[in-house]
Amino acid sequence: MKLEPRVLTYKDEVLADGSVRRSFSDGTYEWRRRQSDWVVEWQDSQGYSGVDELLGDGIIKRTLSSGRVFYAREQGYGRTLWYGGRVLTINQTSFDGRVGMILASLGAGFLLGSLVPPPDYLTPEEEEMLRQKRQKEQMADNNTDTAPMGGFIISDDDSHDYESHYDPVVVEQDADIDGSDLTDDFDIGDFG
Repeated sequence: MKLEPRVLTYKDEVLADGSVRRSFSDGTYEWRRRQSDWVVEWQDSQGYSGVDELLGDGIIKRTLSSGRVFYAREQGYGRTLWYGGRVLTINQTSFDGRVGMILASLGAGFLLGSLVPPPDYLTPEEEEMLRQKRQKEQMADNNTDTAPMGGFIISDDDSHDYESHYDPVVVEQDADIDGSDLTDDFDIGDFG
């Protein structure tokens, strides 16, 4: 049985101090401050805080201030899939995110491609391999005069959104997961 993820849309507002206020469709907010090109520190309206790091291949590592770690995977068109495919966030601020929403609403969602769930767990060695791959990709992008996108870098140019390089897989219903697993003790915000 295919799992339909819970969809949350969001909009980003750049504040005077350079930080970002992210407003989600469920009424929650995040305040985000970039620490580097690949790391964003955040806190939300529910009292959670932590750090998001873009590893490589569009994998985002979210570390809560409690030390708990979750992963997400960017899907392209301003979409990011979280928590084993149970939550999909869509960036309504970026051009690619708006295009994705239009295609989906017109019944052309198949053009967006299949959703690929993030890993449930990565070893420190796997994380480091992804960081090294990201650095190589960044050097290649620098040689072609482009910037990394995928919701991490705030820019007026949304033409370089991440495209997944993984084979599509179907997200299956996990019998051990119920709705409270999504919100019991962590925030569901993301990079987008």
